[in-house]
Amino acid sequence: MIGADGAQLGVMETRKAIELAMAAGLDLAEVSPNSVPPVCKILDYGKFKYQAKKKAKTAKKNQAVTTLKEVQFRPQTDTHDIDFKVKHILRFLEEGNKVKVSCRFRGREAAHADLGYALIKQIIDMVGPSGIVEANPKMEGKILSMTFGPGAKTAKKPEPKASPDKSGDETPTKSQEVEEA
Repeated sequence: MIGADGAQLGVMETRKAIELAMAAGLDLAEVSPNSVPPVCKILDYGKFKYQAKKKAKTAKKNQAVTTLKEVQFRPQTDTHDIDFKVKHILRFLEEGNKVKVSCRFRGREAAHADLGYALIKQIIDMVGPSGIVEANPKMEGKILSMTFGPGAKTAKKPEPKASPDKSGDETPTKSQEVEEA
């Protein structure tokens, strides 16, 4: 038994605990039902429920939400289109989303699955360390698919600033060298 102020009141009968709670104008709540003997606490149950709801809400708000984005290719996709779609994949991964890359085969293209595997391998090489392969390429019917997860966050290197110090010891530029010659 734990009192309203957090003090240990010891082991007691249920009736006596309920009487103590009623005398304090509070409720008796079972905090840990699985322990032997069960632990009960004198508290304001409405306030307890409110705080538990508030704690659950903040935990949900701080939870990272990842969504699954899908980018589709064909075995005959042109190199420029591949580059363009890989930029989208990199942007999705940077935002923290997972990306499903799928290569759809039409008609008799499925007989040349090696083209799809080569395309997926090329995409994996282009994405590089920005994405981690979570699901290896797998053929499902006429669709070859794999999944990327966000990779390690790479810190951007600060660009060196041009020094504002303009002294007389400047090196001549190419145009100045040509004029002097």
